[in-house]
Amino acid sequence: MNVIYPLAVPKGRRLCCEVCEAPAERVCGACTVTYYCGVAHQRADWGSIHEKICQLLIPLRTSMPFCNSEEERQHGLQQLQQRQKHLIELCYTVAQKYIFEGKHEDAVPAALHSLRFRMNVHGLSSVELVPAYLLLAEASLGLGRVVQAEEYLSQAQWTVLKSTECSYAIHSLLHRNLGLLYMAKENYEEARYHLANDIYFASCAFGTEHIRASGGYFHLANIFNGLKKLDLADTLYTKVSEIWNKYLNDRYQVLSQARIQQIDLLGKRFETDTGLDEAQEAEAIQILTSILNIRETTSNKAPQKTIFVLKILFMLYFLMMNSSKAEEYALRALHLAKIQELSAQEQNTIQDLLNLISVEEAQPIT
Repeated sequence: MNVIYPLAVPKGRRLCCEVCEAPAERVCGACTVTYYCGVAHQRADWGSIHEKICQLLIPLRTSMPFCNSEEERQHGLQQLQQRQKHLIELCYTVAQKYIFEGKHEDAVPAALHSLRFRMNVHGLSSVELVPAYLLLAEASLGLGRVVQAEEYLSQAQWTVLKSTECSYAIHSLLHRNLGLLYMAKENYEEARYHLANDIYFASCAFGTEHIRASGGYFHLANIFNGLKKLDLADTLYTKVSEIWNKYLNDRYQVLSQARIQQIDLLGKRFETDTGLDEAQEAEAIQILTSILNIRETTSNKAPQKTIFVLKILFMLYFLMMNSSKAEEYALRALHLAKIQELSAQEQNTIQDLLNLISVEEAQPIT
């Protein structure tokens, strides 16, 4: 963390804390354009997002150089807007990732940055502000601050109501967060209503079998699981697993073939990926490990379902280039298949996954 210095604020000028907007007393020593009310909020902001964007803030918060022509001025403004749009997405993705990892306190400063940049680019009443409000609501719920979450959700709802052009994707996010709010308040009937709407709007935007729709199914399954409606929960957990299995298996098959061809032709290791950003990867890990924990409590009754999720997690980590985690899940799947005395074909399929990791690690990186 960079040193922060006390401010000598010019008379009549009010500087605000980046985190809470209280009067600022200190400034970041690295960028000198970011202010804080004290050390605690500077440390919170640094750990959340400021370390990643510190130097990117300098051109946004300093005066534009003198322009010789209107054309130069317009070009400078366009560059400024592009930088802000980049920071909107960066801060949003970082905040999302923290939420899926359960780091709700860390998510707040990053989400606040995303909201402020959205306000600068789109104005104070744009529907583009809604995703940031929803992130702040979800972080607040994770911290047990239900009243604050309701305030952010009310702002999001009001913004959507005033908008004449609101996408299905934003409607989906809004209903998901309302569902989470009512789950926290143990109003499960209202929660089910909003999660059903989340699934509907996500399906309209992306399709019923898309990974973006899986979150609604997952949270709805959690409600039924908590209410001991285990058959309904089981059906929905299976659907979520199948959605992620199809997505990851498609990536796995295409990229594995590409890797083989790359190794054969060039003698190089072909690097694969999930096709997801960091937040989506964190969401996949959260959802799939949660389902795995539930499946493992009933593994004696349905070991194939547990093995199915273990194999999906293998594919996820394999595509994330995390061989140690991929191997861990493949070994767990093989162990379960053996103790449950599943077919030799099933055991051989899992062994093939382990062999693939061995071949991968044996390939020289050039």
